[in-house]
Amino acid sequence: MKKATESWVRVCTLTDIPPLGSRVLARDDGDIALFRTDDDRVFALLDRCPHKGGPLSQGMVHGDSVTCPLHGWQIELASGEARAPDVGCARRVPSKLEDGMVWLAL
Repeated sequence: MKKATESWVRVCTLTDIPPLGSRVLARDDGDIALFRTDDDRVFALLDRCPHKGGPLSQGMVHGDSVTCPLHGWQIELASGEARAPDVGCARRVPSKLEDGMVWLAL
């Protein structure tokens, strides 16, 4: 369910995010990491690993996950949930791709 204060904002083009890579959207309330999978799906998470706050944007994207560069936690891109045996969650930001443009619900 969409919050009353959310609105969709165009943030970049798909080509601004490297395949199997990320781009950071700097925000006062916390940076957002935008991730692109090898099949051009886009996901957005708060750029902080739930373990010790490592920058997820500097991690390796593989399949539907990103691996934190600090301690190797694997975070599911769709949900922000850490893969077992680790427990924690990075805040997910709703995203969509339309006509080559990336939109976030902010």
